[in-house]
Amino acid sequence: MRLRNIAGAIKEMNQHPLVNQKPEEYKGKWHEFFGNNNPIYIEIGMGKGDFVINNALKFKNINFIGIEKFSAVILRAVQKVESFESPIKNLCLLRFDAVYLQHIFAENEIARVYLNFSDPWHKERYAKRRLTYSKYLNKYKTILPTGGLVRFKSDNDKLFEYSLKQIEESTFKLNKMTRDLHTSEYVVNNIMTEYEAKFVSNGETINFVEIENVKI
Repeated sequence: MRLRNIAGAIKEMNQHPLVNQKPEEYKGKWHEFFGNNNPIYIEIGMGKGDFVINNALKFKNINFIGIEKFSAVILRAVQKVESFESPIKNLCLLRFDAVYLQHIFAENEIARVYLNFSDPWHKERYAKRRLTYSKYLNKYKTILPTGGLVRFKSDNDKLFEYSLKQIEESTFKLNKMTRDLHTSEYVVNNIMTEYEAKFVSNGETINFVEIENVKI
């Protein structure tokens, strides 16, 4: 469930240095933004930020960008980062809608895309809003280099089945797939989201797939 908008969220978010307010200005220049040539990984729909924050803390040689379109939710992530004594220099947060990804990232600029427990948009008439719909897969192909990866986790079996069909019809290569991530070999180095931790504690299984951008 999404957090409701809270008073002052936009103002507080706009004033925080962790949140980039003008991402369009960095299209093709994100390595300059981070001040290094390390790979850039993005999480689309980061929620309260557990996944992207913990990744940035663990993998200092990778730059992470968390993308979320709800101000109140981003504020929760900002508050978590503020609880640390030192700033996380390899982390940036964006309030942005993924439908406009190509407005802020250049071709081949992003090394990996994470989609964690995305909104399933249950009704079929909303299928085009799903982050694994072909339109979005094509957007990822544009910003990823050859060999770039998309990793998708979901507790929703119907969404996962839909996503596999979309992948099959795309030009992505299927690298890894499991219906139960936490009993598979792919769980190594897995960092859980807040939702994932709750699902696993309740005995639910997690679907996981990794796809690779290949030359046509």
